[in-house]
Amino acid sequence: MEQCKVTNLYDLKETIAAELLESVEYPWEALKGISDFIRKIGPTLDTDIYEQKGEEIWVAKSAKVAPTAYLNGPLIIDEDAEIRHCAFIRGSAIVGKGSVVGNSTELKNVIIFNSVQVPHYNYVGDSILGHKSHMGAGSITSNVKSDKTLVVVKDNNEEIKTGLKKFGAMLGDHVEVGCNSVLNPGTVIGRCSNIYPLSMVRGVVPANSIYKNKNEIVTKAVK
Repeated sequence: MEQCKVTNLYDLKETIAAELLESVEYPWEALKGISDFIRKIGPTLDTDIYEQKGEEIWVAKSAKVAPTAYLNGPLIIDEDAEIRHCAFIRGSAIVGKGSVVGNSTELKNVIIFNSVQVPHYNYVGDSILGHKSHMGAGSITSNVKSDKTLVVVKDNNEEIKTGLKKFGAMLGDHVEVGCNSVLNPGTVIGRCSNIYPLSMVRGVVPANSIYKNKNEIVTKAVK
């Protein structure tokens, strides 16, 4: 499970949540700490750059937030982020610099790294999206198993019991998820991988891969 470690998925220079992620080995171990981390650093943020918009809500002055967007704390929206029409941020969320949260997209208990796009009809819950990752229109994370049992991360014959009932997906840096795909509970996608549209993904997808279906995961050609 080496490829699932924080150090192999993310460039921590690209998130305000670096301190939180540096404290864990696997990224999903940080999910329970997102709310408390926001409450800890929110009051310390530079008031020349950020302003408090409500209870436990800090928004960078350079961010663009549509008047129809719903914001609930604890929440940090970083510099130059864009929160578009009818976005629904339920709380316990960090939206990175230059990231886009789009039309009718819903966020809950997430870390969105810098320059991430979740621009059209996405649900992202109990998940972490790495630098410059992108979720195509209608793609979602499914964060609770249908039988309500605890989530296990599986990679061929290896598995890790997370102890979590809610766990959506961990996307490494530069991951591309095709339109209308479903990332099932416990999904981990390595850096620079692509997921075909209309895919149903579960388990670990290696870095630098193209996921066509569960039986066809190919390594990207070296250019």
